[in-house]
Amino acid sequence: MLWEAFTMLRRTILTLILTTGLCGTVGAQYGRYGVRGKAAPAWEVEKWINLPEGQGSLNVSDFKGKVLYLYCFQSWCPGCHSHGFPTLRKLVRHYRDDADVAFVAVQTTFEGFAANTAKKAWGCARKYNLSIPVGHTGTNGVRSALMRAYRTGGTPWTIVIGTEGKVQYNDFRIHVDVAVKLIDRLKGQAKAAAAVED
Repeated sequence: MLWEAFTMLRRTILTLILTTGLCGTVGAQYGRYGVRGKAAPAWEVEKWINLPEGQGSLNVSDFKGKVLYLYCFQSWCPGCHSHGFPTLRKLVRHYRDDADVAFVAVQTTFEGFAANTAKKAWGCARKYNLSIPVGHTGTNGVRSALMRAYRTGGTPWTIVIGTEGKVQYNDFRIHVDVAVKLIDRLKGQAKAAAAVED
């Protein structure tokens, strides 16, 4: 009887996670997650595709002076496919000719290691026709180092880093219009600061 009740509760929780589109722990809005306002930690991402020519790896320090949109996903995450990737594609198109804005996607595996493989991440990049750098971190029962460093609450997860290297946004989901306003504001602040220095 107790085992049946436990099984039913487990199914209910799984259904709730899948129907809300969030894979992972919910609760970022209560301040338990994220490193907003702090210097962006190094990534420790093991595998990459779509890197700039001549580069074998990538890290947050490679984007100094740019606004960086970092999208964290898992290949099996429903919310990543229904919201995260479509948002990312719209933003990449919006800023395609803007050298002051960069985009990176990383599969931050923290569960389902056999399913959320680097090969599956590359499949997502192909599915969404992404030419931006796409990384994979987290294998063999070891949670993603990037996920731990940024204290993400699951996937889909969005991180926006300002030109000075500080995390300005770190939470589940962001709407395109909110992201555009934030990115444009951060670009404006950087230009104003550069004008003062001149």
